[in-house]
Amino acid sequence: MSRRLVNITLDNLDDLPHRCRGCVFWELDPVSRDRALESGDPGLEKEAWISSTLLEWGSCGKIAYVDNVPAGFVMYAPPLYVPRSVAFPTSPVSADAVLLMTAHILPEFAGGGLGRMLVQGVAKDLTRRAVKAIEAFGDLKDEEGGCMVPADYLLSVGFKTVRPHHRYPRLRLELKSALSWREDVEVALERLLGSMTPEGALRPV
Repeated sequence: MSRRLVNITLDNLDDLPHRCRGCVFWELDPVSRDRALESGDPGLEKEAWISSTLLEWGSCGKIAYVDNVPAGFVMYAPPLYVPRSVAFPTSPVSADAVLLMTAHILPEFAGGGLGRMLVQGVAKDLTRRAVKAIEAFGDLKDEEGGCMVPADYLLSVGFKTVRPHHRYPRLRLELKSALSWREDVEVALERLLGSMTPEGALRPV
């Protein structure tokens, strides 16, 4: 089973789940979003947002593929690019952080570690760009079909609560800790694989 992460671009935007492809919950402020839903084309609005963010800031999302099948995705951007971010009771996002807007794993691929893989991919990308942290507005109710990331999931992959709230806490992941987790895992894997090499098996006792 092959797994890979690919940056979201206009070319692969249609690989997002159908309801997410036309969702502009984060990309527009509440009034503009309602207007787009009533009279416009939310899908075109999303394309325009992706296009301008890629041009002005750079990569703003990743899609996870399992055996070339889209299995999940994550989107992120500085809060300046995310109008919805100011609408939360626990805003604003810290000045040194990028906002993890949304993440979703298709049900048939849940439980396989793809969520952690996506967060690690974001952490690696943002560390290269000298970003210090990722923040997110978690959802303590985890409504089905929502555009928010469940707070429990964020906590499980290393985020810490920086501003509590009964529904929408703001959580933060320091990128140093995210990368150290990754490095620890890689070191452990290298040790495990090293102990299983033919050379190791043939080495005299």
